[in-house]
Amino acid sequence: MGNLGFTEILVIMIVALVVFGPNKLPELGRSMGQAIREFRKATQSITTEVTRVASDEVREKIDKAKSPADR
Repeated sequence: MGNLGFTEILVIMIVALVVFGPNKLPELGRSMGQAIREFRKATQSITTEVTRVASDEVREKIDKAKSPADR
């Protein structure tokens, strides 16, 4: 599931051609490309932020664990 073969992609392209027409397809492709770029950018940003917060929390726990030993 999730893998598209040549036949499935061809069917999707034919349906898109029939539904949107040949004049709208380039505009639709650009819009979809831009949306995908924005989505990837947002997910990368979220991933970076979650990783940073998790690293900070782990660092705090390590520092708390070291504190009693240093005394």
